[in-house]
Amino acid sequence: MGERVRARTPDAGAAPACEAAPSSLPHAPRIEAAMSYFTTADGTSLYYKDWGSGPVVSFSHGWPLNADAWEAQMFFLASKGFRCIAHDRRGHGRSSQPWHGNDMDTYADDVAALFNHLGVDNVAMVGHSTGGGEVARYIGRHGTARVSKVVLMGAVPPIMLKTADNPDGLPIEVFDGFRSAYLADRAQFFLDVATGPFFGFNRPGAKVSEGLIRAWWTQGMQSGHKNAYDCIKAFSETDFTADLGRIDVPTLIIHGDDDQIVPIKAAALRSATLVKGAQLKIYPGGGHSLGDTAKEQLNQDLLAFLTP
Repeated sequence: MGERVRARTPDAGAAPACEAAPSSLPHAPRIEAAMSYFTTADGTSLYYKDWGSGPVVSFSHGWPLNADAWEAQMFFLASKGFRCIAHDRRGHGRSSQPWHGNDMDTYADDVAALFNHLGVDNVAMVGHSTGGGEVARYIGRHGTARVSKVVLMGAVPPIMLKTADNPDGLPIEVFDGFRSAYLADRAQFFLDVATGPFFGFNRPGAKVSEGLIRAWWTQGMQSGHKNAYDCIKAFSETDFTADLGRIDVPTLIIHGDDDQIVPIKAAALRSATLVKGAQLKIYPGGGHSLGDTAKEQLNQDLLAFLTP
């Protein structure tokens, strides 16, 4: 039976797209436009990618990047029979740049709106860095009714900031320094992060990729100025302890033991004790951006964990 294609009336302010007509066949192929948008209840236009067919995997990206940061994993998993969805967080990438809502609660609600828009269930949620916080807060606010599995990679939970209850966290002065450098010269600040600690290119003997540096910088510069500034507070000061306690689906926590952005001791090692039954996989010598610097290993680990 041939596949019919119908035009979808776009949401207000959204780019036009085409969608395949619904089919009773499982994992039916879809024909889509190259650019897909939807509009949230507060009028924010969010861009997303929707690749492949099969069990659904969603990807939440780190700061100040966008969905492009997950392309290697999305291409690999979509080629293996998964449907891969990734959005540009509000204020990042191709999404609009609202003055408001640059906080974890709203980020999580945006993910819920995306799932509602696409009508997806049994979603395996994968989050990196800030995106890991987004995944945790989604479950804290919306539960796991639509979630089958969780992967947290180099993720910020339970909380990055040093507090009385989190003595291994980073002092507030670290994040104040981020904000000061950002406001002084955000282009140079982004370049410094990409050429140094994000990929671990500041380590002796590191194989430096100028392409990765340029790609990271470009994605960063696509973010909204206020949105990315506000997000520093969101990823560093939000406490996800209670959210992690609500995760009741199989969970894989992946972290590099040389992560200079989100040090493992206050992050993955603590999160693994807060998520019941979580698997912890440590990459020896691994940095923050394992999706790039340990791409082949990460892809295989994701495939093994996500395969039904």
